[in-house]
Amino acid sequence: MEPVIRTVAFVRNERREMTDDNWDDFVSTIELADDVPNSALRGLEEFSHVEIVFFASLAENVPPGPWHRHPRGNEEWPDVGIFAQRNKDRPNRLMLSVVAIERVDKRSLVVRGLDAINDTQVLDIKPVYSWSGPRSELRVAKWSEELGENYF
Repeated sequence: MEPVIRTVAFVRNERREMTDDNWDDFVSTIELADDVPNSALRGLEEFSHVEIVFFASLAENVPPGPWHRHPRGNEEWPDVGIFAQRNKDRPNRLMLSVVAIERVDKRSLVVRGLDAINDTQVLDIKPVYSWSGPRSELRVAKWSEELGENYF
């Protein structure tokens, strides 16, 4: 069975370029697609954060993009595989971000920290539960901490 993916909403914000940092400087409105009912957002006002699954339409598919590289082309960081990175050039161009909810409106959700540009297709919206994150201590690569210093 081939996966069927539908767009449930669209990102509206002032970010027009695919740049890597300072995403917290932008507030995004996630507007429901015309065929998604208002009731789909019911209950989200009780949550502080949601996960947004979206499609990086301007990114490159992997392949032909590289299956490994130095993150952001920085030769001081190791050459690692695509699955050890969160960059936009991925096998299916699917992205995931945890964002803070600023408010829930009738047909939209206003969030901060979404690393998606204007008109990006949203594929899913999921609430963040207190138990849905890592259940043990988080271990990360040193270079990834450096990469994230100015990301949000």
